Amino acid sequence: MVDSLRPKGGLNEVRAIYFDLDDTLCGYWDASKEGLRKAFEQHGPEGHAIPDLIMHWAAAFRGFAPHIKKTTWYEGYLKNAEPSRTEQMRLTLERLGISDPDHASKLSHAYMTERDRALKLFPDALHVLGLLKDRYPLGLITNGPADVQRQEIETLQVESYFNNIYIEGEMGEGKPLLSVFNRAAAAVECQPHEVLMVGNSYGHDIKGALEAGWHAIWIRRDSDVPPSADGKDSKPESKPEGAPEPDATIETLSQLLPLLGL
Repeated sequence: MVDSLRPKGGLNEVRAIYFDLDDTLCGYWDASKEGLRKAFEQHGPEGHAIPDLIMHWAAAFRGFAPHIKKTTWYEGYLKNAEPSRTEQMRLTLERLGISDPDHASKLSHAYMTERDRALKLFPDALHVLGLLKDRYPLGLITNGPADVQRQEIETLQVESYFNNIYIEGEMGEGKPLLSVFNRAAAAVECQPHEVLMVGNSYGHDIKGALEAGWHAIWIRRDSDVPPSADGKDSKPESKPEGAPEPDATIETLSQLLPLLGL
């Protein structure tokens, strides 16, 4: 990042705040783990322990999902997550020697349903959003398919808190692209140094915001470990060595308030 783009003042110059959604405002990974457990409980396959099935799903996920933006899957994924979600279940079953598209579809649907049912805001989210909404224009910038992210927003009942909502699947591009942050800053009629990003992903939220000249606060929780993580001792994302520091690192949303003088 070019040093001249770093905000020179403190958080007192912030005039607008954008939040990430998953694992910033709500426990997406916790809901994902619960959704997988319930899906495999409901639809098997029989003869396999649930932890082993999740392990195979995680391995299939690591081989498929990280590369989806570079494949022909991406254009469809932006609008509708079902085909790629079902493909991941198909690949999971394939690892077990099972070829059954209908079974993969049932698992995919159950996973989506149970994940959404388990999705919850962090306990302090509404309190923090309520206090900030009276003082700042608030926005949401979230990566992921349009249908999934809109469903999450509806499930969590948070749309009314935000002046602007930017979803990767609706824009055709996502964080950490500079164009996403520039568009969001322009929407609130702010200079880059007047905008704050609050997010859990260093690579998507913090890196992108700092490179756009925004302020950035990184929220890191012990629970922020995806079910696709490789190993029981997996930890939340770390900042790459030599990467720029965020304005602050916090563990709960409530810790944001005193940083803003509230």
